[in-house]
Amino acid sequence: MGGIIGSGIFRNPSVVAKIVWIPSAILGVWIAGGAVSILGAFVIAELAARRPHDGGFYAYLRDAFHPLVAFMYGWTLLLVSQSGGMAAAALTFAGYYPVLTGQNVSQPLLAFIVLAIFTIVNCLGVRQGGNLQNVFMVLKIGAIVLLIGAGFLAHPTPSAAVQTPNAPDTLTLIGAMAASMVAVMFAYSGWQTASFMSGELKNPTRSLPLGLLWGVGGVIVLYLLVNVVCLRVLGVNGLTHTDAPASEVARNFMGARGAQLMAAIISLSTLGFLSNQILTSPRVYHAMAEDGLFFRWIAWVHPKTRVPIVAIGLQGVVAIVIMFWKGYAAILNYVIGVDFLFFAFAAAAVFIFRARDRSQRVPFSVPFHPYTTALFLVVALGIALTSYVASWQGTLATAAVFSAAVPAYFLFVYFKGRAADATGKTA
Repeated sequence: MGGIIGSGIFRNPSVVAKIVWIPSAILGVWIAGGAVSILGAFVIAELAARRPHDGGFYAYLRDAFHPLVAFMYGWTLLLVSQSGGMAAAALTFAGYYPVLTGQNVSQPLLAFIVLAIFTIVNCLGVRQGGNLQNVFMVLKIGAIVLLIGAGFLAHPTPSAAVQTPNAPDTLTLIGAMAASMVAVMFAYSGWQTASFMSGELKNPTRSLPLGLLWGVGGVIVLYLLVNVVCLRVLGVNGLTHTDAPASEVARNFMGARGAQLMAAIISLSTLGFLSNQILTSPRVYHAMAEDGLFFRWIAWVHPKTRVPIVAIGLQGVVAIVIMFWKGYAAILNYVIGVDFLFFAFAAAAVFIFRARDRSQRVPFSVPFHPYTTALFLVVALGIALTSYVASWQGTLATAAVFSAAVPAYFLFVYFKGRAADATGKTA
């Protein structure tokens, strides 16, 4: 839940309303997004039960397809998805800090301090990092519950009574709902990061599937309730005329203090997201190094805490570099296409493992496979393609990242072979 809930749910209800306009269709899109997330959680849960290895998603792609595919996934995590998300989260928190405290502090400096502190805490051990993540998760879920309560108690604004236009024809409405799914899935994305920690769980074949299903299910309930109260207080017309629907709901209930409260909520969400990324993603880079597909020193773990300190530190450094790289925020808009392309690979991996390991018995299987698995695969590809079609700049950026990964992979393979030959000659 901590990996999913970020700032998206506080902003994207208005994005969806501007595209769809029909209240029932708006809720339908969020329900559909939740259904897609549940299907994705089913896929990851079965993969975790079949391959409870360190590296999670990376290990699934490596074993099902080819190490190059897994390397490309880890490559995009480090250079775009996770590190970039961390940098954006830290800067978002720094942007809301003056609203909360009234103090004008350099945003890059404050973001640097936040990134450094969270990186150090997670280097102390998985329990310390996990406890910090749990604290922020509980706080921001509690804040969302307060928002929902305020939404049910607040009086609707005059805009809520404005009549929505007549429903368009069916095909037009379906097209609008499909277009809004990118914004919805951005808010729902993050559940896959739970698999990164499978190598450090005591019983990953049981605890990870349960955590995925209960966590995603809980987020779906919260997201639906947030949209219900936004529609109740603001109406579709009000939603389409604001970029901060949650703040408007809180303002309607508590005045200016409500807006300040929402700033605190969003800050907590960004910090919780930041904590989740630092806690989970370095395990992928550690697994890559263990395979000889990254610098060997990345695989080093502390002898006492068994934490991949170097991998965590590397991601923190990359995030800080990205944070000071002007214009990088635009690249983050294209991350959803990369993520869902690999989600499609994960669904295909279920088919591959089932065909390859027919005798393997696992504690969890995707319900109603192959239909649900195939449905998730098709939807994931559709969302990825939709994001690419929406922006040719995003398509070029994605192509550049993937193109750079190929020579990097073969370079690591080359040096891995040379190291093996040198070891053999020495022996």
